Amino acid sequence: MIDALYEASQAGVEIDLIARGISCCRPGVAGLSENIRVRSIVGRFLEHSRVYYFGNRGKPEAFIGSADLMPRNLDRRIEVLTPILSPALVSLLRDDLLEPCLQDNTNSWIAHSNGRYRRYEREPGEPTFSAQAEL
Repeated sequence: MIDALYEASQAGVEIDLIARGISCCRPGVAGLSENIRVRSIVGRFLEHSRVYYFGNRGKPEAFIGSADLMPRNLDRRIEVLTPILSPALVSLLRDDLLEPCLQDNTNSWIAHSNGRYRRYEREPGEPTFSAQAEL
């Protein structure tokens, strides 16, 4: 899956990954993953939501499922993934779930190309925003 993300990045696809913990994907590596951003949100709540959203050249698609994209889940377990067919629900997932997570500046850790995570540093005067508190 990581190789597929790298290939998409090299083709110019902008990719935002929101992970509960760590990701083995190395974002921001020149010639490999410069279009990938990885954000980990670690707060009070342990979410297990699996939402996949694709801009799809102006025809948005979303899927929900039970598995994160790890070999043990993809190769040795029975997992499900289902499309969201309602455009209104696709928009709701994007606007009310994913966007707040991308805006979190309280519990976010940003992955760097060297594999290390650094806590998101707010700009002076930037108001705090916690996706978990909002949701």
